[in-house]
Amino acid sequence: RTEQLSQTVAALEQKIAEQQAAEAHIQRLAMFDGLTGLPNRHLLADRATQAIDIARRGAEPLAVLFLDLDHFKNVNDSLGHRVGDALLVQLAARLRGAVREQDTVARMGGDEFVLVLPQTDIAGAAHLAAKLMALASAPYQVEQHELTVTPSMGIAMFPTDGDDFDTLCKCADAAMYRAKKDGRNAYRFFTSEMQAQSARVLLLENALRRALHRQQL
Repeated sequence: RTEQLSQTVAALEQKIAEQQAAEAHIQRLAMFDGLTGLPNRHLLADRATQAIDIARRGAEPLAVLFLDLDHFKNVNDSLGHRVGDALLVQLAARLRGAVREQDTVARMGGDEFVLVLPQTDIAGAAHLAAKLMALASAPYQVEQHELTVTPSMGIAMFPTDGDDFDTLCKCADAAMYRAKKDGRNAYRFFTSEMQAQSARVLLLENALRRALHRQQL
């Protein structure tokens, strides 16, 4: 009888352990990118909001960096998604190895990555961006292929460019597109000129949609 009770307890403990492992796996899937193991956009938003709150209370600088690979679609189209995914895994490891413990590196999706850098001023952000340019541009060995890609990056600064993560991320994204427009393989800081240009483009797009809907073109 004692042996039977012990077996029942052991089975119950195993079932609880399996359930806890399953719940932990589900939570990880919800918060981390399945390919690279980096935080996904949901965990990124949580960590960024906390970091911005700390920066606000301490009147400290903080940088948000948006990184996108140039012409990455060509890798997937010519060599397949398996090779493209392997390249992204290697890039994620390089990014993670280049930052401090308090920094966050996240994958937004595709070949887009966002870094949140507490206690980082403009000079520090520029130094890291230059470092990441070299790291991301170094050759990747994937199976029999030696691949080279270049990054375009945009940087937004707290509190100059925004007081919350959504605003800072949009500003960094706009700066990244300016880097692409200027020839790619570069980084740019967000400026008020970019903000004004983005607003003009948005107004023009909305006006064109309304005109098309009203058959005014």
